[in-house]
Amino acid sequence: MTEAWGPDDDKPRRYSGPVRVRVPAKINLHLGVGPLREDGFHELNTVYHAISLFDELTARAGDTLTLTMEGEGTGELALDESNLIIRAARALAQRARVPAYARLHLRKSIPLAGGLAGGSADAAAALLACDLLWGTGYTKEELAEIGAELGSDVPFLLHGGTALGTGHGEAVSPILARPTTWHWVVAVADGGLSTPEVYRELDRLRDSSWAPEPLESPGELMTALRQRKPAVLGAALANDLQPAALSLRPALAEVLKAGYDAGAVAGIVSGSGPTCVFLANDAAHAEKLAAELETTGVCRAAVPARGPMPGARAV
Repeated sequence: MTEAWGPDDDKPRRYSGPVRVRVPAKINLHLGVGPLREDGFHELNTVYHAISLFDELTARAGDTLTLTMEGEGTGELALDESNLIIRAARALAQRARVPAYARLHLRKSIPLAGGLAGGSADAAAALLACDLLWGTGYTKEELAEIGAELGSDVPFLLHGGTALGTGHGEAVSPILARPTTWHWVVAVADGGLSTPEVYRELDRLRDSSWAPEPLESPGELMTALRQRKPAVLGAALANDLQPAALSLRPALAEVLKAGYDAGAVAGIVSGSGPTCVFLANDAAHAEKLAAELETTGVCRAAVPARGPMPGARAV
């Protein structure tokens, strides 16, 4: 028997059998990117938002550490020591001083290199699943400390919801607002974009004075979240990486235009792209918007989603 967190608190409860963890994708409602720091990271000021596009990771006892997968990216995603799932499991085992033995299986729906933090989501799932499987008993905050060494988005994806991220994104503070469900359409692109490449392109654009001035603090965005009006939130969405993503993938401009033409409240490149996300008024509007976007052929798929969602959870 191991223990799993309840959906609404940090207190563990009993859980038996193989551990299956579901983890959401994230979008950035505000992504302000500061100058490049001496440590190689950019200072970030971002508002994370977890949405209902999920990966699932199952962990079973084993006599070695293995990873298999199905779904999005099968045959493209390396399953060796470079995979964030394997790296997360080994990092936890090293911290807890336990053998890194588990049979891990990933069911993937979050696109690869899509600006939705799929790799970081899987690392968060691995930390939780292996913690439960091995009975190491770490809190979410302790797992987030390990996760921060693996990727800036990992701590948020353990917590989920809507949160402010600072530092290089790893310092996460929940945003308190009245419960509101926001409805989105995720426009999935063919192929991915390398996050480091997008950051380098942003630096190049700024050196050439071709990019807008860096965004200020997300105060307007956080005020908009509290007003609970899609039009107000849509007007506050902002992403410093969008000009760089558009520079590397000019066709994204057609995706954004198609979303607005189909009636989206607002549209934005998600994180480093190339996924674009569109805000809808409600669930029915999101379904209609997704259907119209798919008929245009500008994206591989258009998927309705909602947020905020909880972070990694045993199911």
